[in-house]
Amino acid sequence: MAYNCVVLVKQVPDTKRITGEAMNEDGTVNRGALPAIFNPEDLNALELALDIKDKFGGTVTAMTMGLPSASAVLRESLYRGADDAVLVTDRRCAASDTLATSYILSCAVRKLKCDILLCGRQAIDGDTAQVGPQIAEKLGLPQITYVEDLIDISDGAITVRRGLGNGWQEVKAKLPVVLTVLDEANEPRVCAGKRLMKYKKALSPAEIQAMGKDTDIDTDAYSKELEEKGLLIKQWDLDFLEADMQWCGRDGSPTKVHRIQSVVLAAKGSKDVEATTEGITAMVHDLIEENTIA
Repeated sequence: MAYNCVVLVKQVPDTKRITGEAMNEDGTVNRGALPAIFNPEDLNALELALDIKDKFGGTVTAMTMGLPSASAVLRESLYRGADDAVLVTDRRCAASDTLATSYILSCAVRKLKCDILLCGRQAIDGDTAQVGPQIAEKLGLPQITYVEDLIDISDGAITVRRGLGNGWQEVKAKLPVVLTVLDEANEPRVCAGKRLMKYKKALSPAEIQAMGKDTDIDTDAYSKELEEKGLLIKQWDLDFLEADMQWCGRDGSPTKVHRIQSVVLAAKGSKDVEATTEGITAMVHDLIEENTIA
């Protein structure tokens, strides 16, 4: 039996390159201050969905909510093996916390035929691990969190191994189901060269409209051309989702930032090291004597 998987992916700031400009005064993330990357554990969720497709058949649809630039993670999902992609973008989604985000995404998932909904355990920009479980609650679906291995899918049910930190559980749930996936679950496959060449021109309507502002391109004709080639990324707004505005964006987000505190790590002292073999050797000896390294 084939299964239709929907994978929720997110474009996040690269928190390994954090700077003092990473937060806005209102407590929201200044996404323009950091380079954007594919949320790591969402890649594991995508890989699990692709593995299910390889073993049982079906389809994989990647979905993200964000600015038009978030289409980049959808293209990467297509490069890796996804069959379709959906961008949920609307200015009224801005400043959504996990409650508002999960509501909007649950409205979007309802528009698709979905047997298995997957997402990473958490995003590195918020680290809340709340969106997946909240979506399951809003959709009224069973959920299995912290998935680290797929055991079987048969007779309308899925069996997985769930990580517990110091152990694991074997859990079985009826389909449809929501899974949140750990980074230990698999090694995400690399982008396929043939798919990269095929989908590198895939664009969302918002990206095409932006192109039209800088060139004399006929955006309607170009959109139709991409659609005929299967290269037009689906784009949905809150009106299409028939979402209740009181649950979206800032108005639908009860989370408030009380205070932002910048932490500055100041060194007690410093020592210049010459960029020579002798200088590096001396530094290593000093570190050994100080028991910093063994």
